[in-house]
This record gives sequence, C-alpha cells and structure tokens, in this order.
Amino acid sequence: MTALFALATSLLWGLADFGGGLLTRRMPALTVVVASQTVAVVVLGSVVLATGGLREAAPQLWFAVAAGAVGPVAMLSFYKALALGPMGVVSPLGSLGVAVPVGVGLALGERPGLLQFAGIAVAVAGVLLAGGPEFRGAAVQRQAVLLTLLAAFGFGAVMALISEASTTVTGLFLALFVQRVTNVAVGGTALLVSVRRGGAALPADGGSRAVWLALPALAFVGLADVAANGTYAIAAQRGPVTVAAVLASLYPVVTALAARGVLKERLRTVQAAGAGLALVGTVLLATG
Repeated sequence: MTALFALATSLLWGLADFGGGLLTRRMPALTVVVASQTVAVVVLGSVVLATGGLREAAPQLWFAVAAGAVGPVAMLSFYKALALGPMGVVSPLGSLGVAVPVGVGLALGERPGLLQFAGIAVAVAGVLLAGGPEFRGAAVQRQAVLLTLLAAFGFGAVMALISEASTTVTGLFLALFVQRVTNVAVGGTALLVSVRRGGAALPADGGSRAVWLALPALAFVGLADVAANGTYAIAAQRGPVTVAAVLASLYPVVTALAARGVLKERLRTVQAAGAGLALVGTVLLATG
C-alpha cells in the first residue's frame, strides 16, 4: 500500500506542477500560488466541517503550520531559480529534496534492504536525468544553485512535516486545511509586499477576468497538490519513509511525460533514459 499511495503522490504532484507551470506563463507565480491554495482552503474547509475534523485538533498540528509556512518559500525560490536558469540544471536539482525525508527515516532507525537501497539509488538517478540536465551550455549562476537547494530543502521539509501532522484520516483533513490556510497567509503576505514594491498581481493580458477564466485550472492545481500531500502522509505512515519519499519524488518524470503528451515536447535521450531508470528503481523499491 505504501508504494501505491507514494506513486499516486508522484502522479498528482507531477500533474499539479505541469498545470502550475502552464498557468505561470500567463499570470504572476505568486497569484497562481495564492489563488490555487485559496480554492483548496474552501474545499478542505467544507470537508473538515462535514467530517467533524475540528475535533481532531492536536499538538502535532504545528507540523502542518510549519509545512504551510515552508511551502510557499520553497515554491517561490524554485520559480526564481528557474527564471535564472538554465532550467535543464535547475529542474532536476529541485528533486534533491528527497534527501530530507529519507534522512529523517534513517535517523529514526529505518534500514531498507539491499534491493531497496539499490532502488533508491536508481530512482534518484532516474529523476535527475528525467529533468534533462544540460551537460553543456551556459554556466549556472551561484544564486540559481543556492535558490534551488533552498527550494529542494523546503520541498523535502514539507514532506517530512506533513507526514507527522496527523495520525487519523479526519485529522489528516484538518492538518491539510491548516497547512493550506498557512500557505495562503504566507503567500498572500508576499503578494501584498510584491504589489507595494511595484509588482503585478494580475495578468497583463485580461486582468482579473483572466484569473476568473482560469479558475478551473487553478482549482485543479490546488486540489491536486492537496491530494498529493494527503496520499504522501498516508504512504509515510503505512510503510518505510525512505521508500515512500523516493517513490513520491518521481513527479518530475510525470511532468516531463505530461509535457510530451500535451505540449508535444520531445523527450531528449537523457530524459527517456531517466524515465526508464526511475521505472526500474520503482520496481526494486516495490519488490524489495
């Protein structure tokens, strides 16, 4: 079950990243983050009320608050790093955040078997290659590397924190709701600061109407991200964190395949090889 939920996480995160990437071509990244997470807050709030999740309030909800505070910082750092480029280097480096939850699992005494260790190594290598790393070309700015590593650490920290935020299903709904409220608060504050400094909050083409027209896509991105956090939390609670974290970090492969299918982007040889390695690593982790 751990492998199933973790792979579902990769699928959901990969599709959410693909959708978010498309949206940020048409509107400011902060607006995409705040709008998509606001939709998630409304939906999750309704679920929490319907399931009586408010009764599940517990001290570990502070893990959800921490995850909610770290998430927007990680996303914005990643977007900034992508802007500095080159993307072929930045994108796969962002997946190195898997080291955080894997390290937590090892620190807590988890000891994967030989096949699982091999699967971890092969899957991580596959994820890095699936991003299409550029072995030649422009040098990478130090700022881009630092921002990418900050984002990777943030993504990994969110994975580690949200898995500790609840122990029951209704409690998980509440934890995800708290996380999203914090996302909106932190992201909204950053957006306000950006606007006061002269930044744009609305798309140059279409303004607020463009945001309303994109609401279904924004809702998909926000809800897919929420669902991914939920399935990862379940995967980490039901099996080894080291396995769950690596399988959940295969999302760059999903994003690359979505770009191939929807945008007709051709996979480079190194990306195809990375996708194949990721699949081999998945099999090793699932059977180990």
